[in-house]
Amino acid sequence: MIEALKSDAIVEKMGGRFKLCALIQRRLVQLMEGARPMVERQGRSDLELVIEEILQDKITLELVAATPALPEGEESAEPAGFLS
Repeated sequence: MIEALKSDAIVEKMGGRFKLCALIQRRLVQLMEGARPMVERQGRSDLELVIEEILQDKITLELVAATPALPEGEESAEPAGFLS
């Protein structure tokens, strides 16, 4: 097991387990699609690379702000559930 995941420090750094898991998953997909690691591989697995990138503040999770609510009586031209 990866030692950094045994401690709650990395969870607290990311703001919770869900955010940590989301970031790990997104970065793993990028690496599997051919993205270059931001730290030296040194024989480590992709998961170990992602954890090291997080610990070194090479990657972070950016939250996208929700679209503001429309004033009462106005309707959006976009279909419900549409993300731009």
